[in-house]
Amino acid sequence: MSRYPTVAGPDADDDINLRALLDDLHQRHHNAICATLVYGSCLRTGDIYDGLLDLYLICNRYREAYHRRTLATANWLLPPNVFYAEMSRNEKTLRAKVTVISLRDFRRGCSHAWFQSYIWGRFSQPTHILHASSQQVREQIERCLVEAACTLLRNALPLMQDSGTVSLLWQEALALSYSTELRTERAGRAAELATVSESFYHTITRAQAASLGPGFTVYDSDGELRYRNTISKTQRFSAKLAWFLRKVQGKLLSITRLVKALFTFEGGLDYIAWKLQRHSGEQIVIPEKVRRAPLIHMWGFFWGLYRRGVFK
Repeated sequence: MSRYPTVAGPDADDDINLRALLDDLHQRHHNAICATLVYGSCLRTGDIYDGLLDLYLICNRYREAYHRRTLATANWLLPPNVFYAEMSRNEKTLRAKVTVISLRDFRRGCSHAWFQSYIWGRFSQPTHILHASSQQVREQIERCLVEAACTLLRNALPLMQDSGTVSLLWQEALALSYSTELRTERAGRAAELATVSESFYHTITRAQAASLGPGFTVYDSDGELRYRNTISKTQRFSAKLAWFLRKVQGKLLSITRLVKALFTFEGGLDYIAWKLQRHSGEQIVIPEKVRRAPLIHMWGFFWGLYRRGVFK
């Protein structure tokens, strides 16, 4: 399998807040973190202080990463766990959404054998390996990232046109993955991501074309990278059914993860409100009764937000 394309990203040695935050996270998780990944909007803009920095901490084992058995169990039952962290130095504050998953679950989640797109859909976008405990771990992570991109394309191709541009292929593939979760991003986010990262997607598609099936080929035409693909009616029907099931399963899991975050994510309600407000542009106020008894009142609150179109 080809190497993962180089993705430029932040360097902890160049930013005192990032260095201090990583040190703190490693201590908090008892030095069980074998790799740290960065992806998302801060990576695309190059400004780690623009919103929340998306950090993925890959741990060896959940029991090693937590002293509290409940957190380890929650991470094992429904990976990943999500936390909020921040670090302030030199009158600047770095805020991060920190996600914890084991290397075993990360490998499984990136693989073609994993039905739900939560991991392989997410890590089909450019990802920077900020830290790896060894060259062997780095190579394992790179293989997982390549496999994640290939898994998304293999699952998306049966629903695509028989030919077209590789850029449009990725826009539509990413949109499929986005549709399986409760998302707050505005319409067109997948197209924006595919456009900004066009060079990355062209590189990985060229390198992996041979592994995407005998009916898939890529070629250059009039300055654009294009593809051809041959798919049977049976494959198209099976893929439509699979993506329908992913949407149902994925949205249910999104709700379950929101509930779990109320217990594992300090300030979880405020984070959810901030994220919804940031992406939708609407003012989100958490009612006092939801704060007092979230498991009782959050359902009506979120249903109201859904009906307003704050998330889909």
